[in-house]
Amino acid sequence: MRLLSDIIFFIAYVVAGYRKDVVRQNLASAFPQKSKKELQHIERAYYHHLSDLLVEALHNLYASPRAIKRRYRFVNRQLIDPYFERGQTIILMSAHYNNWEYMVTSLNMQMLHHGIGVGKQLNDKLTANYITRRRTRYGTEVVDHRDVRQVVDFYHRHRVPCALMMLSDQSPSNPVKSVWIQFLNHDTAFLYGAEYFARKYNYPVFYYKVNKVRRGQYEVTFSPLCLEPQKCEPYGITKLYASMLEHDIIEQPEYWLWSHRRWKLKRNQ
Repeated sequence: MRLLSDIIFFIAYVVAGYRKDVVRQNLASAFPQKSKKELQHIERAYYHHLSDLLVEALHNLYASPRAIKRRYRFVNRQLIDPYFERGQTIILMSAHYNNWEYMVTSLNMQMLHHGIGVGKQLNDKLTANYITRRRTRYGTEVVDHRDVRQVVDFYHRHRVPCALMMLSDQSPSNPVKSVWIQFLNHDTAFLYGAEYFARKYNYPVFYYKVNKVRRGQYEVTFSPLCLEPQKCEPYGITKLYASMLEHDIIEQPEYWLWSHRRWKLKRNQ
């Protein structure tokens, strides 16, 4: 797997220069205080990590439970388990930071809760359906963001304790319905969905960080973000999430998804 990743790195970074302009613009605007040499170091490290991610995403489609657990370990799941025992649904907030594909497959496999991953489908329906079947082969349910309200309401009415995995760092489609926060030197639009469900049903919210221990090896650590959402100030959950994510990115910037256009929306739109 490492050799294949190194080959992909050479093709994507050295030969094709995959989205280099986007990556460089994002890094320079997020870290204006860093030198050109520091930014180049982050850029190169990012492409190495992105190549690892692509290989791991392919591996994730076919790996056995044992193989995934060897590569993706939950460090403190004991923080989450009592909520299942009380029949309580929880929300897990994270980002496109380190490996998220293993998390989708791991949810139902490594947790007591019924795992639900929320996201957007690919435009190519055949590819999207195939990837969804592979992601859900161990019990995790993958729900399109357009259908998530009905799904959450169904499980809430039937008292099924779920773990909603929501990667809230992707760019929203509607700037008016976004939460605007200063994030990495930008006025940034954040999705409100996780906070919406937390407030509506008073679901406890946890932030989880994925640590890359070494190539191909990850550890997931859960932290309470807001355990009583209906008592939190408006937008407080989203703001705290953004603050925790920003801290992680500043600490190890090469592990965030810099090749997407995170700041294409403007508040005045």
